[in-house]
Amino acid sequence: MLIGGGHAGSGPAIRAGLENEKDSTVAPRITGFDYQRVPVAEGVALNVAVGGTGRPIVLLHGFPQTHLMWRHVAADLAADHTVIVPDLRGYGDSDKPADPDGLTYAKRVMAADVVAAARALGYERFALAGHDRGALVAIRAGLDHPAAVTHLASLDVLPTLDMWEAMRGASAAVGFHLYLMAQPPGLPERLIAGSPDAFFGYFLDIWARRPDAIPADIRAAYLAASRAAIPSIVADYRASAFIDVEHDTTDRAAGNRLSMPVTVLQQDWGAALGFDAAALWRAWTRDLDHRTVSCGHFMAEEAPAEVVKALRDLQDR
Repeated sequence: MLIGGGHAGSGPAIRAGLENEKDSTVAPRITGFDYQRVPVAEGVALNVAVGGTGRPIVLLHGFPQTHLMWRHVAADLAADHTVIVPDLRGYGDSDKPADPDGLTYAKRVMAADVVAAARALGYERFALAGHDRGALVAIRAGLDHPAAVTHLASLDVLPTLDMWEAMRGASAAVGFHLYLMAQPPGLPERLIAGSPDAFFGYFLDIWARRPDAIPADIRAAYLAASRAAIPSIVADYRASAFIDVEHDTTDRAAGNRLSMPVTVLQQDWGAALGFDAAALWRAWTRDLDHRTVSCGHFMAEEAPAEVVKALRDLQDR
């Protein structure tokens, strides 16, 4: 994620019900979805919501969120898809293993989690969509597991290597959190733990053009989940400054590209930051549909109908 914020726009056309919405002591769930813990690696299980029937699609959330960010999109897609919505390792109700060597939250490892979860649920091949951090995991899954990922969608992020190369000068101020969480273990975690709701809530506020797209119960769930996951969230971001860059650099040098149809949805922030986002993406893909969405960063919550249409169009290619 690079930038967000702005003025309010039109409201989303899709709204999904939530279980437990009247009980603020219980985390909300997506209505009609079954929840289970799916083992994906030694000592690691993911919290996964599954609903609907039909072609499988996996939806990966971003920061500072959980699987709940897909609640509207998932409810719509469930009419004709089997929709699999996990919390990423280190987030939400999924396991949060320690990161002694800086490798535990490599996107390569997190992508393997996703493939393992889908396989455990009976799906060897599936469409995959990710937002923000989840999009980075989705990209890595597409590069590492092309036989498993049939279609890929990325919402409002650049591939890791391009993100770091594009951020420079004053424009890099919008990504201050990337630099903070890239620091060695200790300082970032202590600083964030000093006022976690202010830190995580800042991004929920500044990246949304429509604050009402994230209602109070969902915001509270995001903040509670983030407070409980500070070390693993920082480890996820730290990995993107080091091991993930190494993996992307190797792929770029080898000419590895995403072989499946790819749809990219982004805010119109490329020109503002001085680079051509579509051109950067074309270097990683063979079949690209790049679209600009007029909303804030939280597309699945601010413009769910547009996201659903893009995902359906993607699977028709």
